[in-house]
Amino acid sequence: MKMIARASVIKAVMLILIVVLFGSSSLAQKPKTGSSLKNVELCNGSNRVSPEARIDGCTAFIDAGEGSANGFAVAHNNRGNAYSAKADYERAIKDFIEATRLNPNYAKAFNNLGVAYLRTGSHDLALGAFEEALKLNPNYGAAFANRASAHLRRNAYDRAAQDYDEALRLDPKLEAAWSGRCWARAVLGALQAALEDCDMALRSGAGNAATYDSRALINLKLGQFSAAIDDYNSALRFAPKLASALYGRGVARFKLGDIDGGNSDIAAARSIDAGIGEDFVRYGVP
Repeated sequence: MKMIARASVIKAVMLILIVVLFGSSSLAQKPKTGSSLKNVELCNGSNRVSPEARIDGCTAFIDAGEGSANGFAVAHNNRGNAYSAKADYERAIKDFIEATRLNPNYAKAFNNLGVAYLRTGSHDLALGAFEEALKLNPNYGAAFANRASAHLRRNAYDRAAQDYDEALRLDPKLEAAWSGRCWARAVLGALQAALEDCDMALRSGAGNAATYDSRALINLKLGQFSAAIDDYNSALRFAPKLASALYGRGVARFKLGDIDGGNSDIAAARSIDAGIGEDFVRYGVP
């Protein structure tokens, strides 16, 4: 499901969402032979088989040509999931497109197509796919969360926060949505609400670079520099080359009088992303 600086944090959020959102459908087939039954089981991902095994099973099922249009749509969706797990998004996109062609009402396949587009940087195509998924299923909380991620990529923080609101209204257990809304609110300046979101994400066990980096930004903007450094340290344990965490920690160290430490962190951040300082100005940290 992904890019430097904050983009790599958004990538971390997306990785969590993909685990939740890339749920496979099950082939409702009645195979006549043991081999075809095995292919269905592999395509469905039974027993947590490898992506390669899923691809082989789905391909064998599709090539056999014995099934309904909806069954083939599911097989293409499931194979697309397997290709996505291998970061082979070009093949994944082809499968998701075929799934939606075979079944134009397949909201899950449109959602998965949107995630694959998002991971390749095709933001407009991703938004279109998510919007189609939401037309087909207006109660699809996961698709709202994914569309929010697409808005974050476009720096549309207000729209991202609105989509996260809807995602969490529909499914409060979408842990990554709490983290994503925390970041959107932190940039927008709704710091107390953002802090509550990040704390909710961390209490739920969704500790990752994105959540800690978001909470660190909140503490930085609140003037809680020691707390910000602690959170940036946690983020960097997950992602040692995360430019936003290095830069933010550098700013916090400067504020606490550690000039050498601040210079070192900021230089390291700029070596990863030369524009990270401009990003922080946009986040409200000059």
